[in-house]
Amino acid sequence: MSCIRFNTPAQKRQLAENAPAMQLGTEPVAQFLSPTVTDSKRERIRRLAASDDPRIRESAALSYHAPDEVYEALAHDPEASVRSCLARNERTPCDVLRTLAADPDEQVRAWVAINYFVPADAMERLAADESDTVRALVAWKASLAGEAHPVAV
Repeated sequence: MSCIRFNTPAQKRQLAENAPAMQLGTEPVAQFLSPTVTDSKRERIRRLAASDDPRIRESAALSYHAPDEVYEALAHDPEASVRSCLARNERTPCDVLRTLAADPDEQVRAWVAINYFVPADAMERLAADESDTVRALVAWKASLAGEAHPVAV
């Protein structure tokens, strides 16, 4: 099961419209905010990234709070599954996504193609990818952008 979520333009509008109500704290979940990110949490993420178990390194790659050097190191991880997790993380730095856009593994490049925060130059590279799947995902993502910003006729 994948943890990635694709929001349609209509869903994004609905989220934006409901944002003020959600910030008032009237929702039960608003009472349980995440703890602040501390140096000790970042250190734990560093340790996870250095684990021998690739599943634990995947967890570090999916973290929104990893230091940049952790993301950079995981971009060269020997396990494609770790690099795939990094490629789908919305907080992965643009330079790391550029590196992953040239990854030898097709699945990693596919995850980069659908990451909403991938830089335009990396998307151009992926648009010319050798993989039909990666090129199709780039085209699909471009069509979503067209739906979000329709051209006036």
